[in-house]
Amino acid sequence: MPILSYREALNEAIREEMERDESIFVIGEEVGEYDGAYKVTKGLLEQFGEWRIRDAPIAELGFAGLGVGAAMSGLRPIVEFMTWNFALLAIDEIINAAAKLHQMSGGQYNVPIVFRGPGGAALQLAAQHSQSPEPWYSYVPGLKVIAPATAKDAKGLLKSAIRDNDPVVFIESEVMYNLVKDDVPEEEYLTPIGKADIKRVGTDVTIVCHSKMVHQSLAAAKKLEEEGIDAEVLDLRTVRPLDVPAIIESVKKTNRAVVAEEGWPTCNIGAQVVDDIQREAFDFLDAPIARVNGLDVPMPYAKNLEKIVTPNAEHVAEAVRHVCYRN
Repeated sequence: MPILSYREALNEAIREEMERDESIFVIGEEVGEYDGAYKVTKGLLEQFGEWRIRDAPIAELGFAGLGVGAAMSGLRPIVEFMTWNFALLAIDEIINAAAKLHQMSGGQYNVPIVFRGPGGAALQLAAQHSQSPEPWYSYVPGLKVIAPATAKDAKGLLKSAIRDNDPVVFIESEVMYNLVKDDVPEEEYLTPIGKADIKRVGTDVTIVCHSKMVHQSLAAAKKLEEEGIDAEVLDLRTVRPLDVPAIIESVKKTNRAVVAEEGWPTCNIGAQVVDDIQREAFDFLDAPIARVNGLDVPMPYAKNLEKIVTPNAEHVAEAVRHVCYRN
């Protein structure tokens, strides 16, 4: 089983799906000649040619709309945003077109399109380039929203997203492209959309997380083990639809919960998870649910301030100690 980086796994997923289905094409800024801003589309122009790997101008609204129209016409576009921060310029096509056309057409149209690219904070990219957009799109019926944490899940979920007949928002963590590496099966596999995954089995507390915070949570769990706390780490993988049964099953087992995510604390994924837990598993809780988030401010540029604002493993560990009454 080869070890691939997060970036390489995404590249393999796109390549394999394009080899399988000639209706799939990629469009976005610098996806062709430059091999992608983050090299996710490396080598694809050479293999598939410019009709299927389409370099677009700096016009997110325009090429996102082109992708929606192509999906309505029977193709399966993969629209790459250089960053999800730039997708704000295309949000009308994602929400008012892609998400709603199936219902508004009475089922006459499907919109099998994947919008993908990096999200979240990287390193000193400041407020306009460090946002976690998962909650914005998870609010919208008609969209599926995926935020994988591992190379294996990134490949399997992207393949599933490309084959899905509904529009999918696929958010990758910019800092994980090369840092995250793991075993990725050579044989064909699909990771189901809407199914969470237990990345670490535990008995004392459930840490619910996704994307980059999965790795911070695993680091926290390793540290907490030395303190006699056995934490279970539940990776949501898909944030719309949420795998509520998996969350509830884990919390009923551990009787405590911490919800960790990178973004701002107001109206986010964690708030929804807390609501689901208190409605479905309130009688099983031995402590109030704790949440870990980035601070409720625009991301600073200064490195020392960025470090303060961004949640990390120690923040997760401290929240776990709190719900376990260890502090």
